[in-house]
Amino acid sequence: MDLQDLLSNPQVIQQLARAAGVGEGDAQTGLAALLPAVAAGLQRNTQGAIGLESLAKALGKGGHQRYVDEPESIGDARTKVDGNAILGHIFGSKEVSRNVAGHAAKSSGLDSTLLKQLLPVVTSLAMGALSKQSGGGSALQPQQQAQGSSGADLLGSLIGGLAGGGRGRASSNDSPLDEVLDLAKMFF
Repeated sequence: MDLQDLLSNPQVIQQLARAAGVGEGDAQTGLAALLPAVAAGLQRNTQGAIGLESLAKALGKGGHQRYVDEPESIGDARTKVDGNAILGHIFGSKEVSRNVAGHAAKSSGLDSTLLKQLLPVVTSLAMGALSKQSGGGSALQPQQQAQGSSGADLLGSLIGGLAGGGRGRASSNDSPLDEVLDLAKMFF
């Protein structure tokens, strides 16, 4: 399962809607609006070896697959706590997360308060999909990089094109998140 699959998974959409107290259409729109930003944040955060290693460790031991395998866990308070912790790693601050939600609100027409509520859950789902796709992080291990497979390319293939660019690779020209992150960093 790559991140694109989350957008068409009826159980995920249903549980996300239930957890947020909104209709399934709004839940799917919110997921679609936030997932590219989360994917781009993950990709941007893992451009260096340390970030990639950190992601591999998190995927390997975080138990994130449960969010995809057991969509009913989406409504659990631990899902939001886990998602907020992940957001701290990929965006660095709550302000950046707020800016991401604000940008997604403008592009989707949904209320930014709803998107702020969905963002940690969407982040947990993204980690679940990446964990499932990578076999618990094993696909991102350093020995695979030594065999000629770049971690960024591998992460790009797992993300499935959501972060921008045709091959799943985010670039400063393709991702509006880059603008949000660059602006937010000016204040911190």
